[in-house]
Amino acid sequence: MQAILILAHKNIEQVTKLALKLNTHFEVYIHFDKTMSVPKEFRNTLDDNHIHYISKIDVHWGSWSIGAATVLLMKEALKNSRIKYMHVISGQDWLTDSPINIYNRFTNDDHIYMTYSKAKDVKKAGEPIIWWQKYYFNYDRINRRSTFGKFYHRGLLLIQTLFRVNKLKKLGIDLEIYSGENWVDMPRDAVEYCISYLYSHPNLLKMLQTGCFSDEFWMQTILCNSPKFKQRIVKNHHRYIKWQKQHGSYPAILDMSDFSNISKGDYIFARKFDNTYSSELISNLNNTYKNNG
Repeated sequence: MQAILILAHKNIEQVTKLALKLNTHFEVYIHFDKTMSVPKEFRNTLDDNHIHYISKIDVHWGSWSIGAATVLLMKEALKNSRIKYMHVISGQDWLTDSPINIYNRFTNDDHIYMTYSKAKDVKKAGEPIIWWQKYYFNYDRINRRSTFGKFYHRGLLLIQTLFRVNKLKKLGIDLEIYSGENWVDMPRDAVEYCISYLYSHPNLLKMLQTGCFSDEFWMQTILCNSPKFKQRIVKNHHRYIKWQKQHGSYPAILDMSDFSNISKGDYIFARKFDNTYSSELISNLNNTYKNNG
C-alpha cells in the first residue's frame, strides 16, 4: 500500500478533485492550512471516500510550519502499518500519469526520489542559502511575502552578518547541511528514519524551527548525512515545475502552453495548477493518461 500526502492551502474544490482521483489506488492524507475554509459539503465528500484530513497548523511561507505539517502527515500515515511508500505533493499538483501507473512504478521500490545539494554551494536571489539555517528567522510571526517582510529579511541578514551570528555553532550542529525541494517519494523506512532522527536530535529541530524555508532542508540534511540512506537517493523527483513567472506566480501557474513539455518528460506530477488558467491543461492530461494508462 502507498500513501499520498497533500499539503493544501487554497482552492478546496481542486484539492478535493485531486484527492478523489488519487484515492482510487492510494491512501490519501491531506493537511489543510488552519486558515483554509473547508465547507461541510467537501468534508462530507472526503469522509464518504475515506480520505484522511487534518487541519492543525497555521502555515506561513518561509517558516518551519510547512515542514511541521509534512511531519504531521507522515506521522498520521505511519499509523497504518500496511503503508510501505509515501509521496509528498502540494494541493496545487496534478497527475501527469494514471494513478495505477504511478502506483505500479513504486511497487517494491526502496529508492528515495529527492532533489538535494550542499547548502553551502547554493545561492538563491543572491543569498547563500546556508544563511537560512545559520541565522535566526521568525517567519511564523512575520509575513515574509509582504513588502515589510522583504525589507525585514534584508535587515536580518545584514545585522546577523555584521555580528557574525552562527546558530549552527551555538547549537552544536556538525552535519553537512543539504537543501532541496519538499516534494519527495520515499519508502517507509526512510520516513521512519527522518521522523525518529528529528525528534531524537532537538538541536536540529531547533535549527529548523528558527530557520528560513526549513521545509527544504530537513529531509535532505537527515538522509544525505546517512550513508545507508544516501546511497538509495535518486536525485530526481519526477515533478514538472516551471521555474519562471507566469500568471503572476513563481514558480509558474501552468496552462496549455506547458502541455507539450509535460507530455514529453518523465514526470508523475506537475505543479502549479489553478483552475483560472489550468482547467484545459488538467482536462488534456486526464485524457492523455486515460488513453495511455
